[in-house]
Amino acid sequence: MPFFICPNCKNRSLDHDGKQGIFDQAVSCERCGFGFLFELLDDYYPGPNAGLVACDGTGRILAAGRGVFELTGFRETELMGKDVVEAFGLAGFEAERNPVALALEWGVRRLDERIDLRTRAGSVKAVSVDVFPGYDGDGGLLVSLSPRRATRPRVPD
Repeated sequence: MPFFICPNCKNRSLDHDGKQGIFDQAVSCERCGFGFLFELLDDYYPGPNAGLVACDGTGRILAAGRGVFELTGFRETELMGKDVVEAFGLAGFEAERNPVALALEWGVRRLDERIDLRTRAGSVKAVSVDVFPGYDGDGGLLVSLSPRRATRPRVPD
């Protein structure tokens, strides 16, 4: 049975056919009313500070859920239609290890990619990124951005 997650409110759900009731429409979120849910192969528990971004099959942003503004300073209207890597200035990986490109090309999820993000104010934040390819007919991606905690050097005894 497919798992679904709302890109807006992160509500997780199950659905047997991916359709809304008896209609041939995409499933919408029962909690917040968002227009579509993202289908996953496995259940996924995003962190409480995570922001979810839904992208099309080329990596262009379709929707930015709650938590994205708090993490990046960008409003959804500023992000719509932009390439997700360019919009957030994602960096800290070699070109051939780009997690978004790998997920799009190979159809594989990328979990806990530790990279940098550029905020609207221009500062750089360390983030953890999970990227999920779309398995429905529309394709696309779901990108989860979470703040990464700074690691402190161990204090000798």
